[in-house]
Amino acid sequence: MANSNTMQVTDDSFATQVEQADGLTLVDFWAVWCGPCQMIAPVVDQLATEFAGKVRVAKLDTDANQKTAVKYNVRSIPSILFFKGGKVIDAVVGADPRIKLILEDKIKQHSN
Repeated sequence: MANSNTMQVTDDSFATQVEQADGLTLVDFWAVWCGPCQMIAPVVDQLATEFAGKVRVAKLDTDANQKTAVKYNVRSIPSILFFKGGKVIDAVVGADPRIKLILEDKIKQHSN
């Protein structure tokens, strides 16, 4: 589900891998059964490669890690949350056909 530039995070690792991380972290909240999640997964992986060193990219399976999904009020998937300084600074919900452009713009906007 991930390439070498994406990391899998869990309820147990979320605090250290995302909330305490320096810089910008994009977290893809997804589930195996979610068709739209599967559609955007290659785009998320591609962006992780393109922006390696500028943004950390993580994936969280909401079925296996409900505690974190509830904590961040993720009610619909796919949901992509942007974290900086331990706080959510932006979000994209759903599988928009322009998802790559939308996410690129947000990465550029928040990675300064």
